Amino acid sequence: MRTRGLAGAAAAAFCLFASCAQAAPFTPASDSEVVERLPVASDPALRAVESLRRQLASRPADAKLRLDIAERYFALAMAQGDPRYVGYARSTIAPLEKDAAGDSRYWLVRGQLQQYGHDFAGALASLKRASDVDPQAVEPVAWRAAIHMVEAKYALAAAECDQLAKIAPGLLAQGCTAYVRATTGQLIPAYDLLSDAVAAEKEVAPELMLWAQTRLAEMAVRLQRWGDAERHYRSALAQGVTDQFLLASFADFLLLRERPAEVLQLLAGWERSDILLLRLALAGRTAKDARTADWERQLRERFQGAAQRGDKLHEQEAARWALEVQNDPTRALAYAKSNYASQKEPRDAEVLLRAALAAQRPAEAQPALAWWRESGYEDPVMQQLAARLGASR
Repeated sequence: MRTRGLAGAAAAAFCLFASCAQAAPFTPASDSEVVERLPVASDPALRAVESLRRQLASRPADAKLRLDIAERYFALAMAQGDPRYVGYARSTIAPLEKDAAGDSRYWLVRGQLQQYGHDFAGALASLKRASDVDPQAVEPVAWRAAIHMVEAKYALAAAECDQLAKIAPGLLAQGCTAYVRATTGQLIPAYDLLSDAVAAEKEVAPELMLWAQTRLAEMAVRLQRWGDAERHYRSALAQGVTDQFLLASFADFLLLRERPAEVLQLLAGWERSDILLLRLALAGRTAKDARTADWERQLRERFQGAAQRGDKLHEQEAARWALEVQNDPTRALAYAKSNYASQKEPRDAEVLLRAALAAQRPAEAQPALAWWRESGYEDPVMQQLAARLGASR
């Protein structure tokens, strides 16, 4: 691996889909268009990108600078779940398209932005172009593995992990392999593999360690090793990296363990994120927090607005909102089915199973049940849902 920074960027690929998409990203018409004044003074990452944008005003033909800016915007979108940053990134790299044929970095950034909008075929094509130009580049391989995981194409994901092992041996490659194995009937060996890989690393980018510890936490939850799960979550938080997916995953763990007050503390100030606002509303309802009604109102307005725009980027969370907040299983099932047509991660399957069960329409759960049987995915919660729907392996 070339740099520790690459490790962190590549690690982000494996948890991108739960953490970045919030709404359809707006793309400004030009570099100079002012869309909204963001709170630059309070955010070092925003200050850095705004400094680069000021440089771009005097160096509009600087391709490297444009890619630097786009990468920073995308990192902000990943961390904070704000789709505006993806729109800004797209606008920034748009002038490069004509002359980018031999630029691996351009194709990587383009692929990242395409996957954000769930254009997985386009993203895979761009990421392949990136690898064709630079066969030793780590990030395109990691992103392709992540996309294949979301599409439940596990053999293809495993092949990308094998390629990672050739060009970036160590925690990233082993984590990639463990991620695939944990989803395909090898949960305990996968947990052990990733645990050993983490223990063996002496110096790791915080983004990569956050990813590994979050994956370990989720595996431990499925194994019902509650103490280990919390230890991994807190180790991930200790990396000091803002990551919306980690916060959502830990919040779900705390809700599962009936600790809503801790969710309210963990997610304080995160109302701008749809996926975290959902967890706030769920925790607030359980804890009888006075802010719950307002959080539920905001969720209703956001998801209804997204539906009116034809925005399908966040239907998994919309399904949970309809089911757990609105008590509307029919609407939840519609969201869950639409979501599962493009995204087939375990949590997408679980939401579809729950919605079909609540709506008393077990036939609608068949795509997720077929995945559950074929993948060998191990999770007692999923097992119970499948049994209630009359399914078995």
